[in-house]
Amino acid sequence: MSPDAGGLQVARNEASLQAALDLIDQGFSLVDRDLKLVAWNTAFLRVLDFPPALIRTGLSLEALMRFNAERGDYGPGDADGQVAERIALARRFVPHEFERRRPNGQVIRVRGVPVPGLGFFTLYTDVTAQRRAEAQISEHAAELERRVAERTDELQRSEAQMRLITDSIPALIAYFDDRKAYRYINKRYSEWFGVDPAQLDKASAREMLGEATYAKIRPHVARALAGEATTVEYDAHCVGGRMRRARTTLIPERAADGRVMGCFELTFDITESSRAQALLVQAQKMEALGQLTGGLAHDFNNMLAVIVGNLSALEERRANDAEVAEFVGPALAAAQRGTELIRTLLGFARRQPLEAQAADVRTLLALVVKLLHRSLPPNTHLRFDEDASPSWAWVDPSQLQDAMVNLILNARDAEARAIVVRASQVELDAAHAGELQVRPGPYVRIDVADDGLGMDAATRSRVFEPFFTTKRSGTGTGLGMAMVYGFVRQSEGAIDIVSAPGGGTTVSIWLPVAAAVDDSDPTERNDARAAGAKQALALLVEDDPDVRKVVRRSLVDLGFAVVEADSGAEAVHLLDCTPNIELLLSDVVMPGDIDGREVVRVARARNVPRVALMSGYVPGEQPLGEEMPLLPKPFTKRQLADFLQRELDDLSDD
Repeated sequence: MSPDAGGLQVARNEASLQAALDLIDQGFSLVDRDLKLVAWNTAFLRVLDFPPALIRTGLSLEALMRFNAERGDYGPGDADGQVAERIALARRFVPHEFERRRPNGQVIRVRGVPVPGLGFFTLYTDVTAQRRAEAQISEHAAELERRVAERTDELQRSEAQMRLITDSIPALIAYFDDRKAYRYINKRYSEWFGVDPAQLDKASAREMLGEATYAKIRPHVARALAGEATTVEYDAHCVGGRMRRARTTLIPERAADGRVMGCFELTFDITESSRAQALLVQAQKMEALGQLTGGLAHDFNNMLAVIVGNLSALEERRANDAEVAEFVGPALAAAQRGTELIRTLLGFARRQPLEAQAADVRTLLALVVKLLHRSLPPNTHLRFDEDASPSWAWVDPSQLQDAMVNLILNARDAEARAIVVRASQVELDAAHAGELQVRPGPYVRIDVADDGLGMDAATRSRVFEPFFTTKRSGTGTGLGMAMVYGFVRQSEGAIDIVSAPGGGTTVSIWLPVAAAVDDSDPTERNDARAAGAKQALALLVEDDPDVRKVVRRSLVDLGFAVVEADSGAEAVHLLDCTPNIELLLSDVVMPGDIDGREVVRVARARNVPRVALMSGYVPGEQPLGEEMPLLPKPFTKRQLADFLQRELDDLSDD
């Protein structure tokens, strides 16, 4: 892929991400450790009423605060003092949440959290309408109280009017007296909890909410009955088993003598907004972990390349020395295990090259179930439920089967008695696709459901993190689910987990649908022959001298004459002045302005017959074109030879 095409792809990815963020109703901003603006969305400008011309990358937070102070957003007072006070608080980088009312009456809820190693992330929500609704309800409640006191003969009509109003408001409204007995609930309250408004004497908050939730709310009820308005957020179990996230405000009602007679209860459904915030935070956390993992993998793979290359050469040259074999064999096996560990981490980081193709998911799953069926305990039943709909997906078949093995063995370790694997084709609409952070359209959905121990919310929130495991020491690496997550996201799919303690677990994977392959007309591929038959000249480009030494020795052993370059700039110079270079083998990531991709572009322009890249880490999710062979580091001489035979044509016709 040319640099122009690569840059265009990156630009398109960035534009797509920005477009997605601009769809969010809530504004956000990200500042770095120097309080400089790094990222924002369109809602940030709209909610805070900033002119587009003001906002740019690198703009100081102080400049934004000064703009607000000078237009009176912080109220009367010295603008310099207002800005200095807020900058001092910002430099502390501590989480905060508060509401700010602008001079025009707009109310903005501001929530900020530090992003380790990067800066500070702030979310802005326009809650003006919500606060106005709350005020409106309070006004209606006050008006109702006044009318009841002044005109008791109009009680029935006033009550009917109140019910009409409160039933029309998109909120749960209730009233309970100072003995915590319900006296009124609106229609939505009844729908959520299945309470009959005509039998309020039987209504119990403890029974509706459950013991655990009620214990959390009870202190707020006590405060409200003591005369203090209070707000609390909690998870509510609703009719039909639905779980909703709720925010309840309790407003005391006082008698003429100041005594609290009861409380009005105002509850809003904040399930979707809470989920959106949680998804955003989770995505940021996983992206940060992925970047850290990918960066470390580059250095580790270079180290392993030196270890594996030298150990393999020693083992080959002293093949008949039993004492050497005794020491080299275990060391080489340990290095290979390290290689697999790094590749697993790269899978999580979405940096492992995938061999994606149109694959029959039903056939792949059936094979995995068949192979694992006999390895499970006798009391564990594994079943594959087939579906009549097509199940072709664009995916790496090997990675998919590895992921299924991980999920099924996890279900076994969770003491499941029954494990069911299902595959079906579904259509994700815009709303559902947005929740899963994928594009709308057709997907193959794979479910692995079990009746095992299940997971609590804390475990579910960390299940995809590398090295996180609930298994006892020595029985798990904590990389299985991280690998599954990375593979699915790199495949442009989605993964979700539904689980509860004692209620089993269902892991669902969505993969993009692909057209079925016609097996009756397979594409033939010519087998490549041995690569170095005529002392072909190879240009080796690698900035690490130890790695370069190992790879050079392998190329020489395979029959190549080798010239070396330790940078992209030197490689370009050698391409210009060295004739008859027949093979270019270059690292991807190198210091300087010229990396492996640019070296490949120059080599192709100079008509070098065969080019290939090698790397232990490739920044970006899809940085290389489909026509660019890539050899993952570390590798042995045998693996290098196999790669040249498999990926490249003969260097000569002899």
